[in-house]
Amino acid sequence: MDASTTTHSTLTPASNNNQEKTLAMMSMLNAADAEDNPTPRIQQFFDFLDKVSESRGRNVPQIVYIEELRSLPTGTFGRAVADFLDQNNLSPFTTGSRRKQQHDTIHVLTGYGSDPVGETEVQAFLLGAKFNLFNLALGLGLLRIIHKQLQKNPAKVADFSWERLWRAYQRGCNVRFDPATWQAEHLWELPLHKVQAFIGISSEVKVG
Repeated sequence: MDASTTTHSTLTPASNNNQEKTLAMMSMLNAADAEDNPTPRIQQFFDFLDKVSESRGRNVPQIVYIEELRSLPTGTFGRAVADFLDQNNLSPFTTGSRRKQQHDTIHVLTGYGSDPVGETEVQAFLLGAKFNLFNLALGLGLLRIIHKQLQKNPAKVADFSWERLWRAYQRGCNVRFDPATWQAEHLWELPLHKVQAFIGISSEVKVG
């Protein structure tokens, strides 16, 4: 059974089995891992993730409005998110679950960069913050894709280590928030360091 067939079968009204959805997700991630250029497959995966979160009642209206965040004072959490997106030529996620739409806020709160190594650290951190089968499959699958990209860039491979992932995971274990439910939009106007302190994230790492 190919990835598209598996995806369709798990999204029918008759199926609410989280394990089946997790297996379908892994099937799609494995397909992405086999591609020379995994970017289109990753986008396909995010589209699939939106459908899964919708079937679980997790999709929410748009959370991040970049123009509003750009207008906030320097030093605020919201302005830091806008600056991170602009500095890395990124657009915010505007569809899907809270966990997906607030992904870039995790980069800002933790200080992990948008490069492949930083992305692996974010996934390890999120797994520490909320460990379950679905998040484990999501994190490990994306880590495989990112690791393959790292292997094509020898300079970045030198920056990657399992020790860094373990530190990020342990850091996530110590936070006081649920990545799937916390409401970043209520904290935009607060100073970044206060938001970090509120949820138990140290500010020892700078965004790169």
